[in-house]
Amino acid sequence: MIPALYDERKAAQAAAFLLHRAGGRLPLIKLIKLLYLAERESLRRYGDTITGDSFVSMPNGPVLSMTYDHINGALPSAFDGWSAWVADRDDHDVALRDPSRVADPRQDLLALSETDAECLDATWEQFGGMDKWELVAYTHSGACPEWEDPHQSSRPIPAARLLRALGYDSAQTQALVKRLHEQRYIKAAFEPAA
Repeated sequence: MIPALYDERKAAQAAAFLLHRAGGRLPLIKLIKLLYLAERESLRRYGDTITGDSFVSMPNGPVLSMTYDHINGALPSAFDGWSAWVADRDDHDVALRDPSRVADPRQDLLALSETDAECLDATWEQFGGMDKWELVAYTHSGACPEWEDPHQSSRPIPAARLLRALGYDSAQTQALVKRLHEQRYIKAAFEPAA
């Protein structure tokens, strides 16, 4: 199995970016949908991800797997990772841990590139006005054809299927999937042994 390319710090700061745009708090389902749609937008525009997370079909639509686990407290947080930016889940809501740390997302969230911020902004502009159930309906409507009903479970969404849904042809999809695999191997080579 290829190690994950996931970057917890970028995922946390992407969440903080969207939480800031929302005034500091969002329903969990809305945040996870917005993060997925931003990741999708980044792949569409630039052929690259923001967080490197894995894509998963769940009953309420597609999600970012490890980010979802962080939101639910199922994974420990690294230094300057999830818990540094996002408060523990409060019932069905998620909030900024310390809103004073994010006065200007483009200046304060340094793990995010300019293209990451562009995709997060575009996602907020298009979908920020929707409530959580409108976003669930949107991701089930055929707008995200890579999602498949997992029947009360979860099912991985292969990157190739998502790239094809975004309009990449076979050669482009193959090249992008190969590059993502190479990035995963490079990241694994530089991570300390567990």
